[in-house]
Amino acid sequence: MSPSATAPREIYQTEYGISIQNLWHMLLYAWNELPDLKYSNLGDVDNSPTLDALLALMLTKLLRQRLRIGLGQGYTNEQRLIHAIRGRINFTESLKRHAFEQGQAYCEFQPYSQNILKNQIIRSTLQYLIQSGNFGANRTQANELRHHLQILFRQLEGIDLIELTPDVIRRQMFERDDRDYRLMLAICELIAQRQMPTDSAGTHIQPTLERDALTLHSIYERFVANFYRLHLKGWSVSAQKHLRWHETFSNDLLPIMRPDLMLEEKSSGRILIIDTKFTTQSIIQNQWGKQEFDSSHLYQLYAYLKTQEHLSESHRQAEGILLYPCVAGNMLSQKIQLQDMSIRIESVDLSAAWQEIEKQLLEIITRKI
Repeated sequence: MSPSATAPREIYQTEYGISIQNLWHMLLYAWNELPDLKYSNLGDVDNSPTLDALLALMLTKLLRQRLRIGLGQGYTNEQRLIHAIRGRINFTESLKRHAFEQGQAYCEFQPYSQNILKNQIIRSTLQYLIQSGNFGANRTQANELRHHLQILFRQLEGIDLIELTPDVIRRQMFERDDRDYRLMLAICELIAQRQMPTDSAGTHIQPTLERDALTLHSIYERFVANFYRLHLKGWSVSAQKHLRWHETFSNDLLPIMRPDLMLEEKSSGRILIIDTKFTTQSIIQNQWGKQEFDSSHLYQLYAYLKTQEHLSESHRQAEGILLYPCVAGNMLSQKIQLQDMSIRIESVDLSAAWQEIEKQLLEIITRKI
């Protein structure tokens, strides 16, 4: 056997040490798609050296599957000169163009075609990936992926290109119960989010690493919420639940409190309030060089717990958890007792095997303090 045949296969990771395979599982949970055999094994996920490459690979495979059974179709609005009468004649435009003298008419009609918005989103995303996708340092591998994208782009000839925005894509995702399209559109939405500029004025664009951190924070937050929603039996799981301040006098300037997760065990009434924090460091360094927890994270969670404790005995005994990601086994598990209030700082190792990640997440909930 040749040395190359026995060489270990490279497992690509994000800049934060998360394996690409684990990232794909996280994405499926974030999109509310339980990772099953069909969607976990669509291809060689580990061969993707970047997030763009992963998204492009999965989009091409899903699109090829869809093309075998046919793209979705629908009624579209068209206006143009034709050599027949179809739909409604626009007489003003027809006279302006001298259409009748040429045996034509300017008509407005609704053909049934593939040139519908969800297909336009997919083709426009393919164009963006071909032109701007970051597919890693291996030029041969990157060009091969770009070539596959170009073939699919040409196969969608006749479908219009549009400007991509996450809001437009999100509205399409909820229109129909079509799992293949829902997943393709979720990929398109994530790609659109990653190319958005900053909120600040001017022409400044976020650095790639900073945009990836924001993207991964959103994925991590939704992944944890949907994982617990799918796997915690006997618990009520609420994401981004609006908590009231219960102030003595009304004040419209108070900020809205929305913890990432609020869990309640139905049998015991036990309440957990969880805030997920995707940061490069779970412990920060203050100006004197002392290692300490991020005070803003602790104050935020403390406010969530303190403002709700008068509602019931279960709320008074509620536990707060700051849930950080970590890599390479650098686990963090600390307990802080503040009078009758319990706060835990926990972590989940996103570089571990996927089964181990699931085990860690479940143990965080079942662990009593």
